[in-house]
Amino acid sequence: MAEGPRMTAAQLADKLLGDEHADVLRESVAWMASQLMEADVSAKIGAELGERSLERTTHRNGYRPRDWDTRVGSIELAIPRLRQGSYFPSFLEPRRAGPGRGGAGGLRQRGLYPQGRPAGGADGPAPSEQGQVSRLCRGLDTQVKVFRERPLQGAYPYLWLDAKIERVREPGGVRHKALVVAYGVHASGRREVIGLDVGEAETEAFWRQFLRSLRARGLDGVRLCISDAHQGLKNAIAQVLGCPWQRCTVHFLRQMGQPRLDPAVEVAHRLPLLGHADQTGVADGQGLGVLGGGNPTASSSAIPSGRSR
Repeated sequence: MAEGPRMTAAQLADKLLGDEHADVLRESVAWMASQLMEADVSAKIGAELGERSLERTTHRNGYRPRDWDTRVGSIELAIPRLRQGSYFPSFLEPRRAGPGRGGAGGLRQRGLYPQGRPAGGADGPAPSEQGQVSRLCRGLDTQVKVFRERPLQGAYPYLWLDAKIERVREPGGVRHKALVVAYGVHASGRREVIGLDVGEAETEAFWRQFLRSLRARGLDGVRLCISDAHQGLKNAIAQVLGCPWQRCTVHFLRQMGQPRLDPAVEVAHRLPLLGHADQTGVADGQGLGVLGGGNPTASSSAIPSGRSR
């Protein structure tokens, strides 16, 4: 019988903080799946875990392991077992075509509502279901906060910076805001998103604030920073990081009207040569120039870019 103790959002946050190489996205998906299964089983048997209830129809009987292959990697699920009857997570059932059944929306409905639709009918989910959704969202907020504020240890020689304009729903309507992302290569060779933030607009002041927050978390040892040619971003890099800057090839080619290069192919060829950056602020043209031209004013980017500027 597989053990599957229930992990709270606070316990997961402590686990992520204590593991230097934790996969935050995979851990979050695993936590969400566990919470959905526990909610499904509680509704099925009429009682929460450890709760005494006259409405209980049966009891839990441990857990059974099952691997779940997802886009964020393989996740080992602990599926609750029942003494009488059986339980199988609805989100593991094969997808079927039809309204509300395909894609992410169908997954959410099958996970939160065992019958595929809110129990509250056309008027929306029942109050208990609303509380469940709110609890899950609060748990995810905790994990996102841990990810954004985790300390950075060791040197990150290479840093990519990019921004994308997204529509954000707020009280009073939907507004456009700037989502900025920092993607770094650790000295050990590990690549990871080391920071992200949302601001009113992509300004020099916002970039400067974002880079200073990375510094405060421990960002150090940056030898080369790659981004588009946004002047405010270039100024912020010079003021906060003080390292050489290189223009992103993807943005450069987009502005020149040329077909976009496959970032994975470009990075695979040029990442080993990034160490040839000189001390003048411009990287070695042999390692970072535009394909075929050797132009030292452009470089490769490992981040799928947002809107070109």
